[in-house]
Amino acid sequence: MNLFERAQFDKHLGDMPGVTFVDQWDARVAKVGGKVFALLSDAVPLRLVFKCGEDSFDILTALEGVDQAAYFAKRQWVSVTEGAPLSADDLLAYIGRSHALVAKGLTKKLRAELGIREG
Repeated sequence: MNLFERAQFDKHLGDMPGVTFVDQWDARVAKVGGKVFALLSDAVPLRLVFKCGEDSFDILTALEGVDQAAYFAKRQWVSVTEGAPLSADDLLAYIGRSHALVAKGLTKKLRAELGIREG
């Protein structure tokens, strides 16, 4: 699995409840309930951007190839360059957490419509 490949990005993130994809900002953008939770840049070097918690932000940005994401909320979004020392499974877990963090901000009704369980 390589989440920096568009087909794999779509396949694995598309398995999450309520996910839609759009092409915008020179990137493949994954949304839940119309809200961005991850994106894969089209530009080289390839980057994955996703939301994270404050503790995860500190841990992740200490790694080579991981920075605060430009144009996103400070200390809540990271940008991971292909080649950063994170496994595909780790990236998928962080992106899954991003999905949960963003979905948590949706209305209860919308979460139910999208098949997102409470928890």
